[in-house]
Amino acid sequence: MSRSLKALALLGGLAIALSAAPPVLAQDRAQDRAHKPFGIGKPATREQIAGWDIDVRGPDGAGLPPGSGTVEKGEELYMAQCAACHGEFAEGAGRYPELIGGKGTLKSEDPRKTIDSYWPHAPGLFDYIRRAMPFGAAQTLTPDDTYSIVAWLLNQADLWPADKDLDAEGLRKVKLPNRDGFIVGGDPRPDVKPDTCMTNCRKTPPRITSDLAARLGVTPTQKTSD
Repeated sequence: MSRSLKALALLGGLAIALSAAPPVLAQDRAQDRAHKPFGIGKPATREQIAGWDIDVRGPDGAGLPPGSGTVEKGEELYMAQCAACHGEFAEGAGRYPELIGGKGTLKSEDPRKTIDSYWPHAPGLFDYIRRAMPFGAAQTLTPDDTYSIVAWLLNQADLWPADKDLDAEGLRKVKLPNRDGFIVGGDPRPDVKPDTCMTNCRKTPPRITSDLAARLGVTPTQKTSD
């Protein structure tokens, strides 16, 4: 047998052997990686994990830390940390958004998405402020500071009394006005209307309703030769 025929036979046998071998699934590879550390770094401690594990779930307030705050303290903190951007009455300042107001505007031509007009859950307010505010100094507020600022904001929206401390239990009980304005479990509305026309749909010929393109010089008014 010639060398070329021997090489072809060897390659054919190798192909048969490979095809008979069980496939290596992506799941198997992932499990192997999970059980075989890379050998670099060291496991995170509970204290290190706690520093990152600060999220708070909106609907039920899971993750809210111990602590409490007052409306009086919240006003002091808000004026020092927040008012420069959001206004002294949370009405917004410059290009920064308002936080309070806008009730009943969501269906208007100028919807104002604020805490008391749009937000669904009060614990989510605590979550965002603690993680992202104040601007430029995120995560510098203590839990008590955050509870106090939230208490003041809710008081401005007539959702929390001025003489009552706010803690995790109280925050879970606050029902924001637009809580039921969100769709839960996916949007049930169809992507397209069931009676959408697909063929021979045009009833009237197209017509030009504006000469803006011609006036701007971006569309020629006459045909040009090639």
